[in-house]
Amino acid sequence: MIFDNFSYKVPSQKMIRIITNSDAKNEADDQYAIVHALLSPKFDNRGLIAAHFGAWRTENSMEESYEEIHKILDLMNMKKDHLVYKGAPKSLPDEGTPIPSAGAELIIKEAMSDDPRPLFVTFLGPLTDMASALLMEPRIAEKLTVIWIGGGAYPAGEPEYNLWNDIHAANVVFKSNVPVWQVPKNAYQQVMVSMAELEYRVKPYGELGSYLFEQLVEFGHTEAAINTTIRTGECWCLGDSPAVGLLLCDHEYRYDWVPAPEITPDMRYIHERNNRPIRVYHDVNSRFIMEDFYAKLALFNK
Repeated sequence: MIFDNFSYKVPSQKMIRIITNSDAKNEADDQYAIVHALLSPKFDNRGLIAAHFGAWRTENSMEESYEEIHKILDLMNMKKDHLVYKGAPKSLPDEGTPIPSAGAELIIKEAMSDDPRPLFVTFLGPLTDMASALLMEPRIAEKLTVIWIGGGAYPAGEPEYNLWNDIHAANVVFKSNVPVWQVPKNAYQQVMVSMAELEYRVKPYGELGSYLFEQLVEFGHTEAAINTTIRTGECWCLGDSPAVGLLLCDHEYRYDWVPAPEITPDMRYIHERNNRPIRVYHDVNSRFIMEDFYAKLALFNK
């Protein structure tokens, strides 16, 4: 699916395929990244996969993410046929056992297709569905690139929510040969916006803009948000948005090549020099990412 109601056209040679894997009902920032991806004409959106976000708040987290993705598409008046898929309902039991799902099958199908355009799969939550797809069909490792919002800061690592929700899956992906762009906690937390900014730049733009703002305000009053230090009542971290921004402009010189670490149960990194390198971002251009989102939302509403 491509939204291209713009005065400029993206050259066909620059087009990419993208699958977005999102724990959309976990917090309130996934929604911004999903909308941004759907409004970017460089992307041929091949699917949106609903991801789980653990069981500590709800026993049906994947199903709630699935319903939230449908709600966003309804607000955008976009067709949902063959676009929304269910992922795994829970984390992997170990590093050798996949959890089959329609989402994992979609990843395999797109990776094994004859389409010559690059395929990127972005993960705004745990890596469960990517790990499952790799365990089900290892050949896909050479046919796509993973962008993951997750993991602690390098070099030591630290507790981080998306990683916590499936450490086994992260190890499966990191131990594979699939190219990975990791945006760890210290990088994705740079996308800070103020509530006043969102009220001014997002809320006025139709039902979609109003919903994006109001659902964030509502979540900001939950216990999960109040107990988080990076949310002060006046600011918010839109930490999932780099998954889109890096595909619009890959932020050269803002990442390091690091041998993929092994991840311990307490979410620390064990550095293995012989592992294949992954791209680890230490910085993102939040101005570019958010201004592009604001402009596309305004143009879409217009």
